[in-house]
Amino acid sequence: MSDIIAYLPLILKGMLLTVEVALLSLLISVLLGMLGAVAKLSKSRIAGGIAGLYTTIIRGIPDLVLMTLIFFGGQILVNNMGEKMGWEYIDVSPFVAGVLTIGFIFGAYMAESFRGGILAVSHGEIEAGYAFGMNPMQVFFRITLPAMVRHALPSFGNNWLVLTKTTALISVIGLQDMVYNAGNAGGSTRKPFTFYCVVAVLFLVITGISDIGLRMMNKRYSVGVRRE
Repeated sequence: MSDIIAYLPLILKGMLLTVEVALLSLLISVLLGMLGAVAKLSKSRIAGGIAGLYTTIIRGIPDLVLMTLIFFGGQILVNNMGEKMGWEYIDVSPFVAGVLTIGFIFGAYMAESFRGGILAVSHGEIEAGYAFGMNPMQVFFRITLPAMVRHALPSFGNNWLVLTKTTALISVIGLQDMVYNAGNAGGSTRKPFTFYCVVAVLFLVITGISDIGLRMMNKRYSVGVRRE
């Protein structure tokens, strides 16, 4: 117990970093997901093809493989470009690489979630918007987007919970999150099982708080909806 108390501040510090990575990755994934969903539903074959290729490739490659490829490949690419430009060696931040990689990965999953949500919106509501003289942009932001949230929320919530667990992979590229710090604490005390149990409990805490937030969002966006 004394070992846990001694290393708990370090693990909690890593937990805050984990939450930061998760939230920033979520922001990027939502933006990419919305762009991907709109592209797949657009009449443009080029946009639809690019979005389809993106979602297919990303969902077909394991997250850990993608993370190492983007981190180390990005490091090589940046420094090769820097060498041609006459720059000094540039060290890519594990934090930035982790956020961009996770956001890029889950953008593909969010794209499918949002696409399903948009398709579930009643066509009559959209036609009503056009009948009132709205242009396509106004119809999307005033009718389609608010209405699709309720349909996409269950899938969105699942993606968010999986995303939070995926943040554990960033310890592989050297970011000192709670998994990384727990590993160091376990190695120092020779009690890895104990500290990974602490990490498991902290992830469950994050999941519990997330579940409460998602339930509140679902209640908010279900106002006025008749349940059969």
